[in-house]
Amino acid sequence: MADRFSNAGLDQLRTFLAVYRAGSITAGARDVGLSQPTVTSQIQALEQQSGRQLFQRMPRGVQPTAVADDLAARVAGPLDALAQALTPSSTPEVPPEPVHLAGPAELLALRVMPALAPLVNRGIRLRVTAGLADDLLEGLRLGRFDLLISPVRPRGRTLLATPLTDEEFVLVAAGPLDPEQAPLIAYAEDLPIVRRYWRHVFGRRLTTSPAVVIPDLRGVLAAVIAGAGWSVLPRYLCAAELASGALQLLNDPEDPPINTGFLVRRSATGTNPHVHLVHDTLLGEGRTW
Repeated sequence: MADRFSNAGLDQLRTFLAVYRAGSITAGARDVGLSQPTVTSQIQALEQQSGRQLFQRMPRGVQPTAVADDLAARVAGPLDALAQALTPSSTPEVPPEPVHLAGPAELLALRVMPALAPLVNRGIRLRVTAGLADDLLEGLRLGRFDLLISPVRPRGRTLLATPLTDEEFVLVAAGPLDPEQAPLIAYAEDLPIVRRYWRHVFGRRLTTSPAVVIPDLRGVLAAVIAGAGWSVLPRYLCAAELASGALQLLNDPEDPPINTGFLVRRSATGTNPHVHLVHDTLLGEGRTW
């Protein structure tokens, strides 16, 4: 991918990264101090050079393509380091504030923290909060978090969401059983994951009430492995248990339900360069999950 942009100028790459981070041509132009037509021309030049589209033009702002995600992951670190080195300072350097990141507990533990471990070793500080999507989205709007991984796309203009990863849902238990009769172990009282599976796979409404509710899918997984009942889980979370035989698929549809997780930030970005670095790193890693 990098050779497609081998002739790209430094100014073009800076402009691209500003637009990528700001989520719009207008905001990106403001961040780099250029006119909107100039920024548009530089983005078009990069697209022509690579023969690939970098952004999809939306009614409000732009949506980066997978090519843009890859390019941003490659150039963000070097460009940020160069900008920092060229910034004059008469006072001792103050480390950036910690990056406040939020999302589902199990995804943070199993996917996000391993992906961000190299950044921590480079000095980036993180403050991580787990919780449910609606509560965390409100916290992001209020400025409590810098970044959020959300299983639902937020509405409104104040938050910008980029697809991060897809997760497949599977119906599992420790052994053969009838889901209509056996206890249901669930993530939430309103059964968002299980109800979605039932509608998608069976085309009907689920009427079962949960026997156990645990607001952490790792707890749901542990209860199901122990034989407490059945549940619907993301495949990545229970892949090892399915491979070992500790869990069994109760159904294996040709078209399983898929849910897209989004990396969300506020449309008005701050100045902390570490927020941008975490954002770009997660987008790059998310394609491998």
